[in-house]
Amino acid sequence: MASRGRCSRAHAAYFESYAVTNFADLGFAEVILRALAQEDYVTPTPIQAQAIPALLQGRDLLGIAQTGTGKTAAFALPILQRLLDERRRPAPNTARALVLAPTRELAAQIAESFRAYARFARMSVGVIVGGVSHGPQIRMLAGGLDVLVATPGRLLDHLSSNHLRLEATRTIVLDEADHMLDLGFVVPIRKIVSRLPKERQNLFFSATMPKEIAALADDMLRDPVTVRVTPAATTAERVTQRVILVDGPAKRDVLLDLFADPNFSRAIVFTRTKRGADRVAQHLEANAVGASAIHGNKSQNQRQRALDDFRSGRTRALVATDIAARGIDIDGVTHVVNYELPETPEAYVHRIGRTARAGAAGAAVSLCDNSERPLLKQIERVTRQSLPITDRRSAAGAAAAESDAQRRPPHEHRRTHQEPGRAVRHSANHSAKPGEHGRPQQPRRSGGKPGAKRPERSAPRSRASE
Repeated sequence: MASRGRCSRAHAAYFESYAVTNFADLGFAEVILRALAQEDYVTPTPIQAQAIPALLQGRDLLGIAQTGTGKTAAFALPILQRLLDERRRPAPNTARALVLAPTRELAAQIAESFRAYARFARMSVGVIVGGVSHGPQIRMLAGGLDVLVATPGRLLDHLSSNHLRLEATRTIVLDEADHMLDLGFVVPIRKIVSRLPKERQNLFFSATMPKEIAALADDMLRDPVTVRVTPAATTAERVTQRVILVDGPAKRDVLLDLFADPNFSRAIVFTRTKRGADRVAQHLEANAVGASAIHGNKSQNQRQRALDDFRSGRTRALVATDIAARGIDIDGVTHVVNYELPETPEAYVHRIGRTARAGAAGAAVSLCDNSERPLLKQIERVTRQSLPITDRRSAAGAAAAESDAQRRPPHEHRRTHQEPGRAVRHSANHSAKPGEHGRPQQPRRSGGKPGAKRPERSAPRSRASE
């Protein structure tokens, strides 16, 4: 790649060693280091220490990392440095660097990070997402951008109408690639990539690598540096996890019991459906727990208002569907509640990753009815841990579960006590109190492999409006 030869000798030298203890060692310009100081960034995270030197050299990169590991700075900082080194202004209706994100919230947060890191540099950063009018976006693109952060659907709209051209784009970042697959964006991404110049730097980040995403990475990347900071489908270490077995109709009451604990000061509650999110938020509000819902049917203004209320503390609970599982980066989230278990273990990992961010501790509580027990088993198998369980089912609910278990093959039976109200399985250093944030023991389960096959699902519906 031609752009690789323009990297300074200083940047090349830092690539020789990953023993980086502070950002000043990476050779960033003074305007970037000053911004990092204002953000209180001192020591790079593992993914930053490993990725930044390679990216400053212009190398392609494949990053396998969970959300919350600091990967936004890992790609944003070297992109800004390389843009500064090139010393040219963007032409009208072009973008020098392009970042693709799966959701509006994630796109907005990535752009916010770019602006924070570039606050002392003359860099233009823009966001293109669905759910808002085209007019302001068209006017923004007309002036040209140094960095454009976009969701694929709306970006294709502007490409099709010639309001944006990509011939001057020299860097592309694909963030949360596996979530792109879940939302049906792989085909739009391939269309976007086909419009990019051949001489470019490609950055590819994903927490997991399904076959289709691996194939996309193979097509995009050239001799990439690979950075892995966590195994696939591994939950965040500082999140205390537990499960409450409960009859389905009783979930609302159990949820209110959780919020009776003052330690639930800022909690995200996840549901499977948009309607379910609205109902749970309304139930919390009706019981004096400030809450708002966020999902794909909400307008961009509604979603932003819900996030602002939650971030400022005006509401204690944000009720969300999985569209927000990787798109919310809010400090101080004390708890994540899985009101309904997700359909895939990967979604569980990303949901609970909304807490225990930036070195803080957090807790995740999952409400599991009898119909969700297979989902719980799958989560435990793929994440290679046995979650502490408290049984709050009625006697009739427990009996029904036992009867169902007896009809299953022997290898599917699970040893638990059916005594409502008491913990039935413990890890050695786990407390069942919802406000405590100790680290749970994570024993391996026989047969559990990180590459366990995911259940077959119907093809995801494309959400071009995102």
